[in-house]
Amino acid sequence: MAENKHERALIIDFGSQVTQLIARRLRESGVYCEIHPFNKVDDGFLDSYDPQAIILSGGPASVTWEDSPRVPLGVFNRKIPVLGICYGQQVMMEQLGGRVESGTSREFGRAFIDKVLDDPILEGLSFDGDGEQVWMSHGDHVAEMANGFFVIAKSPGAPYAVIADPERHFYGTQFHPEVVHTPHGATMLRNFTHKIAGLKGDWTMAAYREEAIEKIRNQVGSGRVICGLSGGVDSSVAAVLIHEAIGSQLTCVYVDHGLMRMNESEQVVSLFREHYNIPLVHVDASDLFLGELEGVSDPERKRKIIGKLFIDVFDEEAKKIGGADFLAQGTLYPDVIESVSAIGGPSVTIKSHHNVGGLPERMNMQLVEPLRDLFKDEVRALGRELGLPDAFIGRHPFPGPGLAIRIPGEITRDKADTLRKADAIYLEELRNADLYDQIWQAFAVLLPVNTVGVMGDERTYENVLALRAVTSTDGMTADYFPFEHDFLGRVATRIINEVKGVNRVVYDVTSKPPGTIEWE
Repeated sequence: MAENKHERALIIDFGSQVTQLIARRLRESGVYCEIHPFNKVDDGFLDSYDPQAIILSGGPASVTWEDSPRVPLGVFNRKIPVLGICYGQQVMMEQLGGRVESGTSREFGRAFIDKVLDDPILEGLSFDGDGEQVWMSHGDHVAEMANGFFVIAKSPGAPYAVIADPERHFYGTQFHPEVVHTPHGATMLRNFTHKIAGLKGDWTMAAYREEAIEKIRNQVGSGRVICGLSGGVDSSVAAVLIHEAIGSQLTCVYVDHGLMRMNESEQVVSLFREHYNIPLVHVDASDLFLGELEGVSDPERKRKIIGKLFIDVFDEEAKKIGGADFLAQGTLYPDVIESVSAIGGPSVTIKSHHNVGGLPERMNMQLVEPLRDLFKDEVRALGRELGLPDAFIGRHPFPGPGLAIRIPGEITRDKADTLRKADAIYLEELRNADLYDQIWQAFAVLLPVNTVGVMGDERTYENVLALRAVTSTDGMTADYFPFEHDFLGRVATRIINEVKGVNRVVYDVTSKPPGTIEWE
């Protein structure tokens, strides 16, 4: 929602898996920014977007390759600050008259840089002891700087770790300041936007709320909107925001596909009918969904079946209420970014349940997507701004297909019931131990594996259940949560004793690097 009254930065994406983290750091400091792929940025786009600062991301290519990605020279001729990160630094040097070498100096992982010259971009960094820790990930390196540039900081493996042309306010870093492994990287990015580019950081969630409401009213006019609730935070926040904008012109449709968490339907219906008094249609379509999924094991087919049935149900319910002109969705900014990825790689393959790609022509409805400029944690902040209960806002993410993607292989009603009970015990124990709010997402998975066990005096041959819990800010990267053994033992004992059909529980300690999905 880039309005002219806000300052804004532009991030030009060369395909790095962590480009979204640059945007997160800028948003955290109050700077509105958008990510656009290098091949969609030309002088006309620069004129219309009118950024006050530009950041060039990293990427998997080498500037020494023929036809490797470049930016229009207008990026450097607009007389605004530019920061190049990793590949961005190298492409800046190559296009401004410097030189980059390939393959003679590789550096991956933790490194330590030392300050060479004082500069505003380094304010707040300590350089004590071994130097300032940063995260390197490069095979190429700058061999010769372009005219006007100076070395600001260096490391034994990167003599041009931070470079600057102070007169033109051009900067380059060989490392990635956006990742958590560069502890003071967020400070460097804030120094660039606030001290060097002079941005005030005027973008707040209160401002977003006001502008989103105005935008919804302008788009919808006197039309009617139907909003599909999934039980998750995204669709719920979208619904409350749209209701605040257009009131009774909104009707929400909550479809219970038989794959929801324990008591999910009751909680959603209660919140929207009793707390917000929002018109809500509750559709129990569990027989329809589970029937269509019978015998289907392929995860992509399951997603497509569920997505199609959702659209069919929405279409049918829209006709029952006299038709609707718009369909509201909880599309988030990461979905939008991934759908226009600049370079082939993990981020190009979009999860088929993402709310991108439009609607079937037969529906004859336009999309309303008031959250498509926000990251997950920003959606939670907007929910608090709108007054949603903290207990609801703090709920762990729950995908649209629900338990379907947590039951690898064929889905049956018995499997869904088994998983639902086990998952509820897991989440209850997390809350009992005051761990729920420390974890970004936790859930159980019913594995397509049976194992022999002995329970009492009886030999059993039953299901294996996996538990997962990860820490994250926005879901783009994640790491497993380090549970105490006593906690895992308590959860496993309860599940095995209380859930018929499970005789073994394991804990998944897989981390989630950028570009991956959760369970298939």
